[in-house]
Amino acid sequence: MSVWLAAPDIFLRRDNPSEAVEIAARSKPCRGFPVENHSLVQRLIARPEFGPFVLLIVEIGVFWGFNHDFLSPQNISNTLAFTVELGLIALAMTLLMTSGEFDLSVGSLFGFSPVLMWTLFNSGVTSLEMGFVAALVVAALIGLVNGWFVTQLKIPSFLVTLGMLLVVRGSALFITDGFPQRTWSAEGSWLAEALVGDFFIGPFRIYMSLFWFIAAAIALGYVLTQSRTGNWIQAAGGNPNAARARGVNVNRVKIGLFVLSSLMASLAGVISSLRTSAANPNSGTGYELEVIAMVVIGGTALTGGRGTIIGTVLGILILRVMRNGIVLIGVPGLAYNIFIGAIILGMMALHSWLERRHQAGT
Repeated sequence: MSVWLAAPDIFLRRDNPSEAVEIAARSKPCRGFPVENHSLVQRLIARPEFGPFVLLIVEIGVFWGFNHDFLSPQNISNTLAFTVELGLIALAMTLLMTSGEFDLSVGSLFGFSPVLMWTLFNSGVTSLEMGFVAALVVAALIGLVNGWFVTQLKIPSFLVTLGMLLVVRGSALFITDGFPQRTWSAEGSWLAEALVGDFFIGPFRIYMSLFWFIAAAIALGYVLTQSRTGNWIQAAGGNPNAARARGVNVNRVKIGLFVLSSLMASLAGVISSLRTSAANPNSGTGYELEVIAMVVIGGTALTGGRGTIIGTVLGILILRVMRNGIVLIGVPGLAYNIFIGAIILGMMALHSWLERRHQAGT
């Protein structure tokens, strides 16, 4: 079945992008293309978000069955607080992976950015707010370097970001001599209130960071599915040569996404630091693989060309609920990676099966 990537003036066909067709279709649906008739249930099952949604429901039901405290207000509040920080990184990673690249340096940036912010503040060089801005600027430059190496030197993003992971992590350890930074001076700061201020809605404790996550999910979901930029991202991952032939600046798109990925990792690290009152140079170790797992479980293609923000949100919830639930039911936390691996394998098999059924029209 043909899949068409629609921009206001350009349609790129993913199964044969070299046959890109330029048509004037600014706001009206296209006519003349074959449309296969599927029932509503078939269309829902064929969506990449269907499998993760079912898994999340099953997961919640199983953990609640073992321990009714799983759905207590306190546990839900704690789960949401932890979900936001990795979730911000996963949202940006979704767009980057849709373009056919990924970023292994996000975990090290998660630890480096708060270290840089607090080092500047504690040494009296800047205010806390200016230290935050400086951390974001440095993160953006790191993303720019990643994107430049990938697009201009044609080095695979795996190798580029793996090298950057080591550089950034090593810098954080060198700056701090391996010791956590002092953070308690943030009390009363408007920046801390804006990013991680908390309040109660009934018995639920809600952090401001949750609203930042929701806003980012809505904005990036719109960009990916409703904008011309989203079509460029998908075309860059589906077939970059065909995208270039139709005038898409693939390099600029990918560089922008590397910068976005680094900025979100930096923001997530600062939020975590302010919430926990800690800035550890080793913070975020291993997060890059967990984030990629969230994105892949949600239905984004590892090879690029297809991405879903809704699926990523479900993938985020699946893994955070898993981490929380296995502790509540008494499973050793060290077994968490076993569950992650099993979920990834199972979801990949399910996505592959649904894709084959959808293409076969059954």
